[in-house]
Amino acid sequence: MTIETFTATLPGGIELSCRAAGPIGAPLLMFLHGFPEAAFVWDGMLEHFAPRYRCIAPNLRGYERSSAPADAQSYRAKHLVGDIRALIEQQGGRAAALIAHDWGGALAWGLAAQHPESIERLVIVNSPHPATFLRELRDNAQQQASSAYMNFLCRPDAEKLLAENDFARLWTFFERMGATDPAHPGGGWLTEAVRERYREVWRRGLTGGCNYYRASPLRPPLTADDTIMSLQLPPEMLTVRVPTLVIWAEADTALPPALLDGLEAYVPDMRLVRVPGATHWIVHERPSLVAQEIDRVLSS
Repeated sequence: MTIETFTATLPGGIELSCRAAGPIGAPLLMFLHGFPEAAFVWDGMLEHFAPRYRCIAPNLRGYERSSAPADAQSYRAKHLVGDIRALIEQQGGRAAALIAHDWGGALAWGLAAQHPESIERLVIVNSPHPATFLRELRDNAQQQASSAYMNFLCRPDAEKLLAENDFARLWTFFERMGATDPAHPGGGWLTEAVRERYREVWRRGLTGGCNYYRASPLRPPLTADDTIMSLQLPPEMLTVRVPTLVIWAEADTALPPALLDGLEAYVPDMRLVRVPGATHWIVHERPSLVAQEIDRVLSS
């Protein structure tokens, strides 16, 4: 199966570099990556689903060859969600499923809540719903500690520090969760070939990825006056009514399972699959399991 690449030019002028497979005109599956990743992490899923679906994985705004505005305000949620909505519109108007991880999941939660007509189903892989994330960041010391890296990524020199010594700090995001340890279930996936694919993306610039954190109010409070302490998110803006599958790797040290508590209040039509022992990088660790669960949703 050959993976195609193309550039989608959106109505506002933003360009997204995309990876795609499968017949044009088949039902659309869209895959959204997170930080510090890129669209290539979905290649295995594109190949798996391409016989039956038109599969598209965009590099999000700020990543790889996609447009990367310099100012952080260009990465506010409304702009990022707008990119994905416009891309779906361009690719046929409705997706059979939107499948998303990490920051891609943040955009997917927003799209599903605000523009449910764009998608038939939602699949979330280790990406916290904004309501439970706000609660845990504000009230849970464990989540605050787990998310402390977010404040580091907001520093004006974050991208410079991340790039030092062959991206030494970025590799630790993976290595801390067993990416180079064959004894870890699903571990050992961070081979030299995979590292080189990441380097190719990171060498194009890290400012866009860091700007997602700079533009978001959802990060651990540093003082009692931080925005997050008074932030209100109206439930009607956050409730997702499309059928939703949540796949949650329970050994994710950045996103503890407490984020799932109370989720059903915001996602009434939800199936939750917990994966003990898997980490935040479950798409790399357990691709067959992720594909199998998506298959199950698509056939239901």
